[in-house]
Amino acid sequence: MFKSIYVGNLPFSSSEEQVRELFSQYGEVRSVKFINDRETGRFRGFGFVEMADEAAAQAINALNGTMFDGRSLRINEAQERPRAPRRPAE
Repeated sequence: MFKSIYVGNLPFSSSEEQVRELFSQYGEVRSVKFINDRETGRFRGFGFVEMADEAAAQAINALNGTMFDGRSLRINEAQERPRAPRRPAE
């Protein structure tokens, strides 16, 4: 089973490959996805990493609060975001 990990407070200069390398110390990284602003397309400073359950738990415990390119990372298990109700078409 795989777990999604929230990775916040990332430097705007970081790359998905750098984050993959950081997390791969704790196990196989299935995917890395950075979140971009819908309007500007610019990186928003957070993303998600997907790893196997056990490796994810180790990575969360080891990396939360550590410094990465001068910023203290906020790392925890990703929570499902409730979907907003759709507005009817006008």
